[in-house]
Amino acid sequence: MISTVLVANRGEIACRVFRTCRELGVATVAVYSDADASALHVREADAAVRLPGASPADTYLRGDLVVKAALAAGADAVHPGYGFLSENAEFARAVEDAGLVWIGPPPPAIEAMASKTRAKELLGIAPLTDVTEADLPVLVKAAAGGGGRGMRIVRDLAALPGELAAASAEAASAFGDGEVFVEPYVENGRHVEVQVLADAHGTVWALGTRDCSLQRRHQKVIEEAPAPGLPSALVAELHERSVSAAKAVGYVGAGTVEFLVADGRAHFLEMNTRLQVEHPVTEAVFGVDLVALQLSVAEGAPLPPEPPAPRGHAIEARLYAEDPARGWAPQTGVLHALEFPGDARGVRVDTGYASGDVIGVHYDPMLAKVVAHAPTRAEAVRRLAHALSRARIHGPVTNRALLVGSLRHPEFADPDRLDTGFYERNLDALTQAPPGEAYAAVAAALADAARGAGRFGGGWRNVRSQDQIRAYGEHEARYRPTRDGGYEITAPEGVRAVHVTPGRVRLDVEGVVRDFEVARHGDTVYVGPHRLTARPRFPDPREQTAPGSLLAPMPGTVVRVAEGLAVGDAVTAGQPLLWLEAMKMEHRVTAPASGTLTALHAVPGRQVEVGALLAVVQADTPSDVRTEAVTDVRTEAGTDVQTDAPSDAQEEEQ
Repeated sequence: MISTVLVANRGEIACRVFRTCRELGVATVAVYSDADASALHVREADAAVRLPGASPADTYLRGDLVVKAALAAGADAVHPGYGFLSENAEFARAVEDAGLVWIGPPPPAIEAMASKTRAKELLGIAPLTDVTEADLPVLVKAAAGGGGRGMRIVRDLAALPGELAAASAEAASAFGDGEVFVEPYVENGRHVEVQVLADAHGTVWALGTRDCSLQRRHQKVIEEAPAPGLPSALVAELHERSVSAAKAVGYVGAGTVEFLVADGRAHFLEMNTRLQVEHPVTEAVFGVDLVALQLSVAEGAPLPPEPPAPRGHAIEARLYAEDPARGWAPQTGVLHALEFPGDARGVRVDTGYASGDVIGVHYDPMLAKVVAHAPTRAEAVRRLAHALSRARIHGPVTNRALLVGSLRHPEFADPDRLDTGFYERNLDALTQAPPGEAYAAVAAALADAARGAGRFGGGWRNVRSQDQIRAYGEHEARYRPTRDGGYEITAPEGVRAVHVTPGRVRLDVEGVVRDFEVARHGDTVYVGPHRLTARPRFPDPREQTAPGSLLAPMPGTVVRVAEGLAVGDAVTAGQPLLWLEAMKMEHRVTAPASGTLTALHAVPGRQVEVGALLAVVQADTPSDVRTEAVTDVRTEAGTDVQTDAPSDAQEEEQ
């Protein structure tokens, strides 16, 4: 029997495994990089071991150090989680060679399926080797790993060599394996997968289907089970092919077989030889604990002949610290509050963060997975959207508003319209300022006034004076303190202050009374789901950015500069100038306008903070220089950053 489990991972998945271990009476061991010394998964474990490493991003890839940590802490089993070493057969063998129980599939099964090229060969599917114009568009993919890293869509044959090299470099950085391959690119299909679970006695379960079609940068955003609207014959085919794939390699443990469904046909993508991020939706529908079953199977216990019967529908949303309106740019900083409503029935939250934690630059920016389960799909969607909208999330920009808008979108409500092109079609509309933001600005203004109010309220005068003005982002609120300690709102019209405190403001908006919870951290004010930036009425001219300045949109490392680029060179609008790496993704910084490069401060290997000056482009026509964010622009100073991964194709798991 397993008594102590070391989780060779971090964050949310480590916390998730620890939760099941506690319920089973199994002790837990965490490993951590220097950047994660105070992380939640370290705090929740019974014991923790530091992993020394050259960089925080590579620390969790040191299998030799993980095995040493397990032995030092007295663990007798290792759970790999997902990502990092979870699909590394060499690591699995090292765990077993050390006399530890490997909570995962046999190393030969990992080798057969973890490489996408070998998996396709095993199933008789050959990748493209001699690409012609007739094959376009094609998708360049990393043979190992996932998460959209090492992926490129190629629509121009001349661009193929460069994209192959770029994908290989990114894959090598993320997974330690630069092998890539090319396959046909199927546009706007549905990403459907099957959860399998196998024991060492020949039993293989197919635990239904999941739809993971809503994606950005090849990473899933919203997942659900079962996949809605699939014909029963297609579901049976998916189950049969998935079970056959598992049996073909002698699979043991939890795994997922992924397909792209288009025109009624299922195209095999890959088999992930580990637990998936979205496994909670399957757990909810089938009433099982997949982590507990992983441990049971690893101990040699047999599965029942048939899995439990499914019930209801479950849907999961991934909450990320990122800005969807600016190219999904990852965000960093202090997470002042991360709290979900405690009365949300049928809602589960898996997270690796707690209020007060810091979101750093080294790892994936997923804050939490929020899951809702209900008898029907419509009810599950409604519960999830409601729970997300009521959550207190104070800190860096997140995709919360996008998630709520996606769940409530009429296209999402219709399973026949689900496909991987959802965000390509709807992103602009979903990233508009949420309704009610102007009233949230009024609440922020009054709360700020109350926070500094004296005996008669901030700014009250015996003789009526001009309006007090407070600005938040694009909105201004105008008000006058009243003799009785209240506030008269003069703009926007139709708003009356009912009750004001620094933390809560009650407004009457054209006859409808609403409460607004307000919290301020520095210049950022959080009003319910709204995140507002307090704007000075008279900005300091010294803080203005010169036209053409390219500022770092996120903390990261300069990985390379365009070959031969030098000060004095002529550049064209959209021309790639340099690349930043943040959270294991490369982000391309391009020229904001055609002109001359007058300064270049970016040097490969240099670590930069948000707002660091990278370069300056003097535009041929000054009016061409962007000085504020526009669609697809990643920074307010005109830096055009593009993540080097497509957003509307076959998706890969992190």
